[in-house]
Amino acid sequence: MKLGDYLDKDLVLYDLASGSKPEVLAELLVPVGVKYPEMDTDHAVRVLLDRENLGTTGIGDGIAIPHGKLEDLEQVIVVVGRSVSGVEFAALDHKPCTIFFLVLAPEKVAGMHLRILAQVSRVLKDEAFRREFMETESFEALWKLLEEV
Repeated sequence: MKLGDYLDKDLVLYDLASGSKPEVLAELLVPVGVKYPEMDTDHAVRVLLDRENLGTTGIGDGIAIPHGKLEDLEQVIVVVGRSVSGVEFAALDHKPCTIFFLVLAPEKVAGMHLRILAQVSRVLKDEAFRREFMETESFEALWKLLEEV
């Protein structure tokens, strides 16, 4: 499985501006609402926040992998975001998050959802990848890096 096959250039945010967990989740969903205007992004934010209330998806090392399932969704959607300044996300290591991989999945497709989350985790365990992700100097360089994972 190649993570790059599930990424969409229109769903990569090179420089997130948000400073809080609810704001960053809403900001990550902005391009989703543009690409999929039928999606209720306010509902998606609520689903993601409900998931966060069960336990943070800020896993440490500057990484957050917010995820949730939506009834009306027909395919898995992955949104990638980068925050140079970092966002307080209640991460397990108590440090701000700078790398975000948001995963939305159809309610009935648990297997694919879990495989994508596992692949995201594998990719983000690589310290060299995380460093390169944060040091990219343009959107195009970030997209090129993501296409290869």
